Amino acid sequence: MPEQSQLFSSAHSSKFVEVILPLALPKCYTYRVPAEWSDLIEVGMRVMVQFGKNKLYAAIIRSIATSPPSSYEAKYIMDIIDAKPIVGPDQLQLWDWIASYYMCSLGDVMQAALPAALKLASETKITLNAAAETVKEALSEKEYLIIEALEVAGELKVNDIVKLLGQKSVFPLIKEMFEKGYISIAEEIKERYKPKMRTFLLLAELYQDAAGRKMLLDSLNRAPKQQDAVLGFLQLHKTTAEISRQTLMEVTGCGNSSISSLLEKGVFVQVEKAISRFDTEELLAANEFVLNAEQDAAYESIQQQLELKDTLLLHGVTASGKTQLYIRLIEKVLAAGKCALYLLPEIALTAQITARLKLHFGNKLGVYHSKFNDNERAEVWHKVLNGEFQVVVGARSSVFLPFQNLGLIVVDEEHENSYKQYDPAPRYHARDTAIYMAYIQKAKVLLGSATPSVESFYNAKAGKYGFVQLLNRYGDVALPEIQLISIPEESRKENMFTYFSGQLLKGIEEAVANKEQIILFQNRRGHTPLLQCNTCGFTVKCVNCDVSMTYHKSSQLMHCHYCGHVEPPVKLCPACGQPHIESKGFGTERIEEELEILMPTLRIGRLDLDAAKGKHGFDRVINAFEAYEYDVLIGTQMVAKGLDFSRVTLIGIINADTIINFPDFRAYERAYALFSQVSGRAGRRLKAGKVILQTYTPKHRVLEQVVAHDYEGMFMTEVTERKNYLYPPFYRLIRLDIKHTDNQVCYQAATQLASTFRSQLGGRVLGPEPPLVGRVRNYFIQTITLKIERNDMSIAKVKEFVRHSILYFQAEKGNSQVRIQVDVDPY
Repeated sequence: MPEQSQLFSSAHSSKFVEVILPLALPKCYTYRVPAEWSDLIEVGMRVMVQFGKNKLYAAIIRSIATSPPSSYEAKYIMDIIDAKPIVGPDQLQLWDWIASYYMCSLGDVMQAALPAALKLASETKITLNAAAETVKEALSEKEYLIIEALEVAGELKVNDIVKLLGQKSVFPLIKEMFEKGYISIAEEIKERYKPKMRTFLLLAELYQDAAGRKMLLDSLNRAPKQQDAVLGFLQLHKTTAEISRQTLMEVTGCGNSSISSLLEKGVFVQVEKAISRFDTEELLAANEFVLNAEQDAAYESIQQQLELKDTLLLHGVTASGKTQLYIRLIEKVLAAGKCALYLLPEIALTAQITARLKLHFGNKLGVYHSKFNDNERAEVWHKVLNGEFQVVVGARSSVFLPFQNLGLIVVDEEHENSYKQYDPAPRYHARDTAIYMAYIQKAKVLLGSATPSVESFYNAKAGKYGFVQLLNRYGDVALPEIQLISIPEESRKENMFTYFSGQLLKGIEEAVANKEQIILFQNRRGHTPLLQCNTCGFTVKCVNCDVSMTYHKSSQLMHCHYCGHVEPPVKLCPACGQPHIESKGFGTERIEEELEILMPTLRIGRLDLDAAKGKHGFDRVINAFEAYEYDVLIGTQMVAKGLDFSRVTLIGIINADTIINFPDFRAYERAYALFSQVSGRAGRRLKAGKVILQTYTPKHRVLEQVVAHDYEGMFMTEVTERKNYLYPPFYRLIRLDIKHTDNQVCYQAATQLASTFRSQLGGRVLGPEPPLVGRVRNYFIQTITLKIERNDMSIAKVKEFVRHSILYFQAEKGNSQVRIQVDVDPY
């Protein structure tokens, strides 16, 4: 940075930059630019600034001006980090919209949008160049210290150099050393995407002709198992181009040792190849698939309607071939020289689609999600910025990537509430954000789902969105048969075995006998959701939250699923001292335990947050299930999303009632979607699947609609009720959570705030009232809900009034410790 005297002497020619800091500030902050840097700065660049007494931040330039701020003296920026902008004008416009619509600060949006490696300039890696060894005598004292530290450590971060030199501004020195060739400044660049690999067997060249095969079989007369393996291979080779080791073992019944012996003898050659997570036959056709008549008609209709509408809803039943349509539409966009974004609700849960797209688009495809480390995410950001990735598949945060020429956004499974960010701010919905981003970039949006959200289906029916349907499964495979089992009736007949009906156990036995697979769905992880004293009724609750502790057999501890608190299970009741502590309810661990007792020969896998920990935890379980290492997969909602298994013919839903009876106006819609989606995992190939759904209320209208695959019936019932009770899509909702460590203070603050809102909004204000869980992490909660009609009131004016009311409230004495959390379009 220039000397202080130089800075002040040139102050009259300085520019001023308004920057976005990664902090929840109501306004942006303005800094002065040294005159010699005036021609270097651009909107969207990062600059190093000091905010507060000692804090340094990498901030984004939002605008450039020539006049200073009127209310305070602007400090100088400390350094320019980027040679060119890393955030484009379209992204900044999107950030402004998110901050305004979702009532948060631009700093909140910046925190969510940028990968950590771009937010923290102090994480830049510094390494040593060989040139530094030959010029040590010419180094300054500070340069020598850095070189010496690099020789010991191998690499340093900027933060390390700040500590080493004891000064804040080290960027000028680092740049000078870089220009002299002493050091390298580099982002760590790695391609961590790993396609699924499978081992295939080839017959050695010596045995390719008839004479060689006869000689081989004769030589194996004393090794019948090996001979069977070779005969099985030759038989399979007549119909299958590539034969995996696993397939050969399954078909011939030969053990692993027989195959290994043939490999050692040079009979077989082993080759590893990248494959799709679909069957091998599908892999061979993955890039050259042909649309059937219904898909072809849908493709033409989509193209025609997107000429007139910016957003289109594709309502296609499970396994109807929506992904093939997405690929064809993306190909058309790429041919026009534009790029595409393929949004998925949870990238870790849709590895199959990712693999298929990777094989189809190759190096044009980038993958972006939170399982990647900071450097990988930063690398994807730069590749999108530079146009190296033409297609990006990712989770909700992908909407923030710096696309330059976006042509299409596909929002797959658009109904999923995983697209909604709940904590921290910004509490945005990726589907709605994608629609606004497409508006900015003049792109098109395709929403796809077998069970669309009520709002999207309403918009399609009202003509706001285009609308196309696929009502038949690909290959004319029948939709699964869904059988409702009454738990009370089966219990009366003594046909319930712990949590399993006799019909479900029989179905599992038949499927296993046919070498088919089963998925069992229970939407609660852990072993026991509730530990209760049978004498006095005491329930074991979290010390920090008003919620019961869940016992996990895997850790042998009780866990709070809200704050993460753990403690050992109680043996004596803390209230009455009796040892009569009983388990109530059941989670995936308990289902696994009971099924092992009832059917000990079953190979059982489990897929929930506990079983799928780590970056590759999910893939590990899914790959094992695909490789037929498990007969049964027990899981939570994870098993309902984006999975495709050729062997799965039976789905068991252990208890449907907890989802239906959840206190939420979307409960029935979500129950229908969840049961339909998990049912759709069955019978996706030639054989029709079956679903056994256990419930205490078999006559419930949602369950009857699920059995009939009657989405439109569910939609009409829901939309009528929502109109009557003033809910979306007819009304907008804004939810405010008021939090404080003192329950009385929390209630008084919420009452005061609600009174302020009622002065202008009247009966549109509901509450305050405690939510379902009234205390989390030692903070008591009171909720205020605003219901704003869509047609007769400006939502922008309501938000502005709410924002100002909150600021004035927080400025009052005694309210500084009250936390207020705003959620626009909650649930």
